[in-house]
Amino acid sequence: MAIEVCGSCGAKNRVDERVTIVGKLPVCGRCGAALGGGGWAGEGGRAQSGATRGESRGESRGESRAGSRGGERGGAQAGAAAGETAKPRDVTDATFDAEVVARSSQVPVLLDCWAPWCGPCRTVAPVLDQLAAESGGRYQIAKLNVDHNQQTAARLGIQSIPTLFIFKNGEPVERIVGAQPRHVLAARLAAHT
Repeated sequence: MAIEVCGSCGAKNRVDERVTIVGKLPVCGRCGAALGGGGWAGEGGRAQSGATRGESRGESRGESRAGSRGGERGGAQAGAAAGETAKPRDVTDATFDAEVVARSSQVPVLLDCWAPWCGPCRTVAPVLDQLAAESGGRYQIAKLNVDHNQQTAARLGIQSIPTLFIFKNGEPVERIVGAQPRHVLAARLAAHT
């Protein structure tokens, strides 16, 4: 595990190499800014400039505030979206495409692949419940029991659990293997909202 210092706020961040990032940089757990170095940065070997990071954070905050006031989505729709994401949704082989793939074109979906006998999965469950309650319609949490839904588990190439995916625009954009603390999962979700 590497330690990366945030160029924006100076916080020290542990960057876990077990977290597979598809085309994304790790982000600071405190401020959400992209972290550079450690072989994670793009071709230039440097993260985005502070101005770009600040603008992108400001835009996402503005969008989430507009959504919570009703803004473009309309008050009833925003309330319904928040209600839909208040708890993690159970998905099956039959509902995976609609609940995860299609839904991810509207908001990012964090999919938890778990089993009832898995101790680390039970450790992550309350964290996911808390993240779902705090989502405010910005993202959705879904859970897939790999014992009961082996077709989807095979399709996703699950080799160990817990394995979490973040889906966006119908595609998995990130794969997180193993139990991770709340701040890591929150930072990864923040990078995609």
